[in-house]
Amino acid sequence: MSSIVTALLAQTAPDAGQQNPIFTLVPFVLIAVVFYLVFFRPQQKQVKKHQKFVSELQKGQDVVTQGGMIGKIFQVEDKTVTLDFGGGNKIRFVKGQIAGSWSDETGSSEKDLKEKK
Repeated sequence: MSSIVTALLAQTAPDAGQQNPIFTLVPFVLIAVVFYLVFFRPQQKQVKKHQKFVSELQKGQDVVTQGGMIGKIFQVEDKTVTLDFGGGNKIRFVKGQIAGSWSDETGSSEKDLKEKK
């Protein structure tokens, strides 16, 4: 019985030759590149576009907040925007909470809808 166990333990896999360690890293590098191109790059573009939009806010522009409130810009300051909701209701918002412009003709511009897809 011990000879069988010894024979089984002595067996090794056939030597397929040593692979270069770089070849074992290639799949991980390719996965990282795909993740960057699919997830991170588009998100960075969207953030830059939003930052540009927020920096160009002007008085009188109709906007929608991330909470869904629609109003007209009454005052623009360094970090905040005061929106007029009609009837004398004015609320200050942090600029980053302005989601986008609001167009009365179509509800939201068709160009913005196409870019979101």
